[in-house]
Amino acid sequence: MNDLMTPSKTPVGALLIRLLKGLVEREREPLLWAVLSENQSQIRDYFSRIGLELSIDEAEGFAFLRQRPQEEGRPELPRLITRRRLSYPVSLLLALLRKRLAEHDAHGGDKRLVLSGIEIVDLVQLFVPDTPNEAKLVKRIGRDINKVIELGFLRRLKKQEDTYEVCRILRSFVDAQWLAGFDERLSEYVRYGESMTKERR
Repeated sequence: MNDLMTPSKTPVGALLIRLLKGLVEREREPLLWAVLSENQSQIRDYFSRIGLELSIDEAEGFAFLRQRPQEEGRPELPRLITRRRLSYPVSLLLALLRKRLAEHDAHGGDKRLVLSGIEIVDLVQLFVPDTPNEAKLVKRIGRDINKVIELGFLRRLKKQEDTYEVCRILRSFVDAQWLAGFDERLSEYVRYGESMTKERR
């Protein structure tokens, strides 16, 4: 990494650490983004040595690391990025947010998709088991929202209570091909919700 050049006073090490911790966004971290743009090839090589791939979306303005798929002939390295099994409610929420983001983009206008907590509850409510306890449902969806924030796909807005921005990196994790089968998946979610309702009766 000695041949890395930095266009600002921001050290390259700060960028590497930030990528290992999560997402780097052009709009929010312009100095780190400048370092990334100047040293992209070398940074890819550096992370490749430890089994990671650098993924950059220039159009959306974000970068992150993925675990490199195991290739025949290469030594297998320990995983640095842990796979996470998502619960049904969290995976449903991610699917609905991705669909809502696609609809938002199709209409043009503001690039940012901002939703209130009530709007998110309304998105989910159709696909969850019926419950006479509305407050309990809202509380449970609130926990799912917090999990999605932890995963990096929602951002709680400051100075706007119970308001969230859908992070555009969601487009990279729930891609267009996956979205094409979304209606079929929603049918599965509905059947799952109905089966859960029957089990509780």
